[in-house]
Amino acid sequence: MPAHDAPFRPVQPVRAYQRVAEQIEDRILGGDLPPGSRLPAERELVNQFAVGRSTVREALRVLQSAGLIRSRPGDPLGAEVLGVTPDNLSSALGRLTRSHLSSLGELVQFRMVLDAESNRLAARLHREADLARMAEQIDRMEALIDVGLHAFSEADALFHQAVAEASRNALLGLCARAVHDAVVDVIKGRIASSDDTRAWMERSVAHHRQVLAAIRERDGERAAALARRALYDYYADHVEEEKRELLAAALEDGSVAGPALR
Repeated sequence: MPAHDAPFRPVQPVRAYQRVAEQIEDRILGGDLPPGSRLPAERELVNQFAVGRSTVREALRVLQSAGLIRSRPGDPLGAEVLGVTPDNLSSALGRLTRSHLSSLGELVQFRMVLDAESNRLAARLHREADLARMAEQIDRMEALIDVGLHAFSEADALFHQAVAEASRNALLGLCARAVHDAVVDVIKGRIASSDDTRAWMERSVAHHRQVLAAIRERDGERAAALARRALYDYYADHVEEEKRELLAAALEDGSVAGPALR
């Protein structure tokens, strides 16, 4: 059938609340409404959009579900803008992993690829201030071993975020934190129930010091290989058996010996 004879597909009607949500989302993503700012109160939004209160409330519900705002009906101060954060993305990745659309194995493989490339780029593009931030987080990790896994993991996440941001790519920094948190959230129960949690944290600190040394020496290939090896060694036994080949394939791009864990 010629292209000009092909029928058009039916369209879905767009509801007013969707248009309201789209306009507010555009303002948030465009930076006109930064995190911490407030939307106008509900009554003012009703006036500005020339719609009913129920339409405004539904739009705010959609935006809150997306993690872009925090809203309470009738709040005289207006909804608080949260903006785009790693929490938004990590929650979405976590839900995706728990659904039938993806798997833990795919998420871990994604992190292997992301961390390896972040390390490689950081080795090439870092500045002295980046190295100081990484070293600070490793020292915090070591100090928090006796405090507990939650605090330790937070410092660990900040280390990986610092590495990704040293690549000078804001998206890598955002994704690095989100993917780290999503992976930890999915299997945190298995980590906490481990008999050798302290030993695991100590090995993790040693691994991070190896990564920092490689980045400082601008040895991008070694820094990348360390990331792949560490993630494979820790997570391979935790992912679905049929998905382990994904991790093995990501590991084939480079490998190093040495202590590894996250």
